[in-house]
Amino acid sequence: MSPQTNTTATKTWQLGDLTVNRIGFGAMRLTGTAPFDLGVPRDREQSIGVLRRAVELGVNHIDTASFYFSATRSANELINRALAPYPEDLVITTKVWPGRDPSGAWWWAAPEQLRGQVEENLRQLGRDHLDVVNLRVPPNRRTGSISEHFGALAELRHAGLIRHLGISHVTSEQLAEAQAIAPVVCVQNPYGIGAGSEDRALLRLCGELGIAFVPFFAIAGSGREAGPAPGDSEAVSAVARAHGVSLAQVRLAWTLQQGPHVLAIPGTGDPNHLAQNVAAGALRLSKEEMARLSSLRPADA
Repeated sequence: MSPQTNTTATKTWQLGDLTVNRIGFGAMRLTGTAPFDLGVPRDREQSIGVLRRAVELGVNHIDTASFYFSATRSANELINRALAPYPEDLVITTKVWPGRDPSGAWWWAAPEQLRGQVEENLRQLGRDHLDVVNLRVPPNRRTGSISEHFGALAELRHAGLIRHLGISHVTSEQLAEAQAIAPVVCVQNPYGIGAGSEDRALLRLCGELGIAFVPFFAIAGSGREAGPAPGDSEAVSAVARAHGVSLAQVRLAWTLQQGPHVLAIPGTGDPNHLAQNVAAGALRLSKEEMARLSSLRPADA
């Protein structure tokens, strides 16, 4: 599919048998002005209000994890407090393999420890099953096998603890390996303006296979958890000025126009940014604007 095709008119996509709106919400920034123990803790009631407002604006896909917590806030607990009893159409996606102990120190689970991570998400969210669980592959395993870990999740799916499976931070080879074990409904990888050829190829492959591609850091880009780097490219700024929108809205619109199978999960703890992010789903970039932004290299993006 051509990256210049206007595909944002398709408002929904299927995660297995679950229908989600293509603009979702990432919970990582609910706990503070920066993820995990960085930044300043957010006001609890404001974060709860942001979640409720997201649902009011039509968001029915929330991405979270049990390791999204700071010294004073837990994203899963906030979601539970704000939205339970959950709307019938709400899809909550979590991720496992990474973990953090109570002190905040990171660890990576062995296959037999994944059940504990799944059950921790269930407990925090107050659910009897998880809608979608992504296996988040560690950076040092991106060229290795994921079969043992993904196989362990497939067993938990068979046991009824998980409804659907996804994978995160993977290669096309790892996607094929996972699919040989159990159905994959989504791939969650970093992606945005300036993405490399390998990333673009994986996005296209997911489209051909009917698998949702769910970019993270679509707005932050190389800034990753720290957020957007100061000083956006002139190309992005020019498009934003032409439409009278924010830089983040341009980046989200460009991402969504990569294909009807591409979802977005921008995260924020700010109600104004939330409204802007959701509104980006209605922003249409021209073929010329798409081509210009798609031609940017990583250093220029």
